[in-house]
Amino acid sequence: MADAAETSGSLVGILLLIGIVALAAPPLQSLGITPRTVHGLIGILFSPLLHANLGHLLANALPLFVLLTLLFIDRHYKPAATLALIWLLSGFGTWLIGRGGAVHLGASSIIYGLVTYLIASGLLQRTWQSVFVAIVVFVLYGGVMYGILPRHGPISWEGHLCGACAGVWVAWRNRK
Repeated sequence: MADAAETSGSLVGILLLIGIVALAAPPLQSLGITPRTVHGLIGILFSPLLHANLGHLLANALPLFVLLTLLFIDRHYKPAATLALIWLLSGFGTWLIGRGGAVHLGASSIIYGLVTYLIASGLLQRTWQSVFVAIVVFVLYGGVMYGILPRHGPISWEGHLCGACAGVWVAWRNRK
């Protein structure tokens, strides 16, 4: 547990450091996902590290820490590969279906991916540990799923949806 929390703390610390630097240098925000543009492809890598404001950054930090800690506790989750796949697939999906003319930023696509991954893994792996984690995640974060529904405004529901789909797909892929 301590190693998982340390790894998660380090990753979230990096996210906070890069996020604060990016907020101080607004041109970096252009490195988010701009759907269906060549320039926007770079956002697949950088978008989760960039946030619209300090409140957005801090709102993502705690759930990301908790979910990453749960992910890194159990090696059966294949945590590094799982995180990388959710990161890339959610970003690519957002690049494909995101609203044009918008720059999609934030780690919430990864948060949605981790929520669905941990819940789906509980159903697919069927170990008592994975079922317990799935229940905890559902109780803590199950309510966020309304964020995948289409809506108007600045929130990237497309990123949330793509993150959730990526999480389920990676859980299905890792089920054996």
